Amino acid sequence: MNPILENKLLQNRRHFFGTAGKGIGAAALTSLIGREASAETDPLNGALNKFHKPVKAKRIIYLFQSGAPSQQDLFDHKPLLQKHFGEDMRDHFEMTQRITGMTANQSNFPLAGTKYEFKKHGQSGIEISELLPHISTVADEMCMIRSMHTEAINHDPAVTFFQTGHQLAGRPSMGAWLSYGLGSANDDLPTFVSMVSRGTGRPNCQPLYDRLWGSGFLPTQHAGVKFMGVGDPVLYLNNPSGFSPSARRRMLDDLGKLNQQSLEEIGDPEINTRIQQYEMAYRMQTSVPELTDFSDEPKHILEMYGPDVEKRGTYAYNCLLARRMAERDVRFIQLYHMGWDQHFTLEKQLPGQCRDTDQPSAALIKDLKQRGLLDDTLVVWGGEFGRTSYCQGKLTRDSYGRDHHPRCFSLWMAGGGIKPGMTYGATDDFCYNVTENPVHVHDLHATILNQLGIDHEKLTYFFQGRHYRLTDVHGHVVKDILT
Repeated sequence: MNPILENKLLQNRRHFFGTAGKGIGAAALTSLIGREASAETDPLNGALNKFHKPVKAKRIIYLFQSGAPSQQDLFDHKPLLQKHFGEDMRDHFEMTQRITGMTANQSNFPLAGTKYEFKKHGQSGIEISELLPHISTVADEMCMIRSMHTEAINHDPAVTFFQTGHQLAGRPSMGAWLSYGLGSANDDLPTFVSMVSRGTGRPNCQPLYDRLWGSGFLPTQHAGVKFMGVGDPVLYLNNPSGFSPSARRRMLDDLGKLNQQSLEEIGDPEINTRIQQYEMAYRMQTSVPELTDFSDEPKHILEMYGPDVEKRGTYAYNCLLARRMAERDVRFIQLYHMGWDQHFTLEKQLPGQCRDTDQPSAALIKDLKQRGLLDDTLVVWGGEFGRTSYCQGKLTRDSYGRDHHPRCFSLWMAGGGIKPGMTYGATDDFCYNVTENPVHVHDLHATILNQLGIDHEKLTYFFQGRHYRLTDVHGHVVKDILT
């Protein structure tokens, strides 16, 4: 059969109406061809022709601590847990909240106070554990939220909830929403980048999936680009042996013409995505090697991030790379650090996790500030839920572990129009429930979008018959923590 005729026969109803008579579909696509599909150009969805609110932050660096750090041992000091060490939690109050199947059948729930000392730091007097001596030095830059709560009690749905606003897989990640809503601020680097490092606490615990930085039902060009810890920073960054840059350019030009012809014939927006991503990949062959070359970093900056800063794939390396991306206006930079799931022998695992992250996290804040970037860069540090105040398994004075607890945990933010040097929210004396100013995951998302100048109720995408948003039908901006 004639291949042109065969192609026409394969066109479906959507393709037909999209190209018939230069109608509405074709007119809408005219504004998209050769441009990024975003909320500014999408004819079906809420446009962001101007920001909804004043812009306080231009970019986000999200330091996601996967596995759930123990708030009782790091940020939320509870002396009564030590005073009542070993006593059954049920002797003090009724346990009404969900518990996991890992501890549901325990005969008792012994209270486990932290073995680590807490001190007040900075003029703000924020209490922080001795495990985080470097983060303690930036206490006056941070807003410590001690009243976070979530709905999920197991890792995968909880991490998915933090990244997408929904516990089930399939929705766009936060970075994809920002890429769609705001577009790119740098033509030579992705709008949204993710990086993963393995901690020394439990390096092989909860897995992380690429869908966590995916685009869901948004156009696929808004998915995060994963920077690798080994090999090429980005997959297929280098040309094959014997294939010159000029040959690559000629190949892309010819391929672009074919894709453009298909776009005009069929009208599928994903073809436009393909065109744009091929061109971005070509530009990244120059921009990424320059970005990842630390030879221009002064010695004192490298030392500030710690001894692992020049080891590819480490948290310290990724923190410095995040600062370099921020300088180049990458919109959303997501670092995942695995290994915070301390169910047993917390005293052996938690210190290693803190050594991984303490110095680089503090260095990132200081580095951004000295370069004038902290004012318009919002840094977020936290995990997917908290840990229980009772011990999982056998409790001794020297050894204990903690199960999952979604009801109250700590998270801190810095820069980007967030009030520095303050503590927000509180939990009860046993760190079982929120007692003051609860902050839900949807509230956190609404607040992050607010700092970027976006009303979380107006950034929507029409899919399967209704408008979706990152916060779904929930969320309130936490105004008390804003400058």
